[in-house]
Amino acid sequence: MLVLVCALLGMVGCDRRGGPPLRTVDHVDLARYQGDWYVIANIPYALEKGKVASFDRYRLRPDGRMDNEFHFRRKTFTAPDEVWRGVAWVHDRRTNAEWRVRFVWPFTATYLIIDLDSDYGWAVIGHPSRDLFWVLSRQRSLPDAVYEQVLLRAAAQGYDVGRVERVPQPVQPGE
Repeated sequence: MLVLVCALLGMVGCDRRGGPPLRTVDHVDLARYQGDWYVIANIPYALEKGKVASFDRYRLRPDGRMDNEFHFRRKTFTAPDEVWRGVAWVHDRRTNAEWRVRFVWPFTATYLIIDLDSDYGWAVIGHPSRDLFWVLSRQRSLPDAVYEQVLLRAAAQGYDVGRVERVPQPVQPGE
């Protein structure tokens, strides 16, 4: 597992596409951002392939960092819930939109909030390489019209949105 993580982080450490840097949102209110975010879609990569019912949970800590838990099930909604625990911290304090995330010391990944609903109902996370991408939502689903607009804005930032795949989420009563 450690070798796989090292290879992945080495692969995404630089922007191989060369284009302009990703633009983050102007400001993120960290208190509003904390909580659960369901993974609606992503560009699949080795560590998330086959994961379903996945979500991230962010909690502010007294030291200014955030606990970052990634919850998921393997392949089916009936598989046991698993959790990877990491830590995140703000890298750009002017905007709070650029973070570093670590699940395995000493390896960190860049986390860029490149799109965010004004009501904090959904968010889009990018990486400078444009090989990593997530659409997150407070709900287990996102209206198709919103999803399509998110992808259009991601394409305008240089993402190949043809690589983006939806992540299966269980339907909850009332949704």
